[in-house]
Amino acid sequence: MIFTSTRSQQEMTSAAAITRGIAADGGLFVPCEFPQLSFDKLIELSQVDYITRAKEVLKLYLTDYTEEEIDYCVRGAYSNTFDNNEPAPLVEVAPGTEMLELWHGPTCAFKDMALQLLPFLLVKAANKTAPGRTIVILVATSGDTGKAALAGFADVPNTRIVVFFPENGVSDMQKLQMTTQVGKNVAVCGIEGNFDDAQSGVKQIFTNDAIRNELDQMNMEFSSANSINFGRLVPQIVYYVSAACDLIKKGALKAGEKFNVAVPTGNFGDILAAYYAKQMGVPVDKLICASNRNKVLTDFLATGVYDRNREFYTTSSPSMDILISSNLERMIFHASGNDADLTAALMKELNEKGRYQLPPAVLEKLQSEFFGGFCDETGTENTIGDLFKNYHYLADTHTAVAANVLEQYRQATGDKTLTVIASTASPYKFAASVLPALTAEAVPEDGFAQLEMLSKLSDTPIPAPLAGLKGCAVLHKTCIAKDDMAKFVKDFLKK
Repeated sequence: MIFTSTRSQQEMTSAAAITRGIAADGGLFVPCEFPQLSFDKLIELSQVDYITRAKEVLKLYLTDYTEEEIDYCVRGAYSNTFDNNEPAPLVEVAPGTEMLELWHGPTCAFKDMALQLLPFLLVKAANKTAPGRTIVILVATSGDTGKAALAGFADVPNTRIVVFFPENGVSDMQKLQMTTQVGKNVAVCGIEGNFDDAQSGVKQIFTNDAIRNELDQMNMEFSSANSINFGRLVPQIVYYVSAACDLIKKGALKAGEKFNVAVPTGNFGDILAAYYAKQMGVPVDKLICASNRNKVLTDFLATGVYDRNREFYTTSSPSMDILISSNLERMIFHASGNDADLTAALMKELNEKGRYQLPPAVLEKLQSEFFGGFCDETGTENTIGDLFKNYHYLADTHTAVAANVLEQYRQATGDKTLTVIASTASPYKFAASVLPALTAEAVPEDGFAQLEMLSKLSDTPIPAPLAGLKGCAVLHKTCIAKDDMAKFVKDFLKK
């Protein structure tokens, strides 16, 4: 399998693409073709466990890894690290609506699905493409990626990891998860700004030739644990394949039938993985793209105009508080017929003017695949309450956004097709926002008291990784201006 940049004809193997994370031209690596899975193969995979399904999907894309290497990576990521050894269980909420629960890992968010695996993939890739060098992982996070990456890379030999997060743009529990992280090779830093500022800062560091030359002299090179790295995207494809297998296993999906997918997304990576699964032959029909009040994607899918020159809102679903959706670049590349020149021109326009407009044919292709909708704060709270009252299902704020937009889609189209909702985080990570949907009682200020209150009200257990944070020392207290990110990285690497 050969990978190419979305902005040029730069080609390389999967191992090289994973090691580098981002192309030298600033583009993102994409596969030159989509491997295929027949329905008969999905039936076969429906009878095996998640680890076996993951190995079957990964070997189709990571063709320069041996089967033994893939087995080692997958088992290392998914054996005894998720609740009940089920990384992505499918739970029926109501007839025709299934929750794909992606938050049963060590940090209680869907990012674990990829970031438990990425360190294994990256170390193997680096041994092939950059033996003896230290890989420096740079991460910008809107909350969940940071902790999941830290948990995956902490004390991994020949790696160092730096995580930047918006100081006032993550939940208290998300911040505590990151700032208590132990590890000799980790650094965590808040920035004065939002996630887009952090993400732009990381991209600027990646493409700064002077900094890259400094790293080269130190026998180091950059890579990324953000979803711009294909090593993050390919494990996400797996759980949509697995969802189809589980639907087949329970008799809810038969040959010739399709299912829809609803995804709460800000950076577009999670729903892009569903699109990739569809291109492989997984019988997905409509891709329902759910946004919060920061509805840049909703407007884009309706008009073809991407415009980040708008007010930024801090919401109860902070992992979606994003105005620059990096993975959308991959989708534009595919929708345009792999037109690297067009993709590069649009991304240049976005960087310089903050907006661009798609050609009509590309917009038509996107609209044939995606439905875009958004949910405000009131809608989010009401949906959490309705899900619990009507189905005794406890959802976090991001999952509630997707459930709300799914209902908007059904009402707008009359489409009652079986739908899988990507449930992306434990409700306990956002207890302060979930509690008002369940009770009129005052919400305590203390985060751990909030967890206990939510557990009592919902009769569900507090996830052990969150309960275990109580009493942990805060080790990372730095907050900097966004313009000082490069200096912070260089200072950390000199230690």
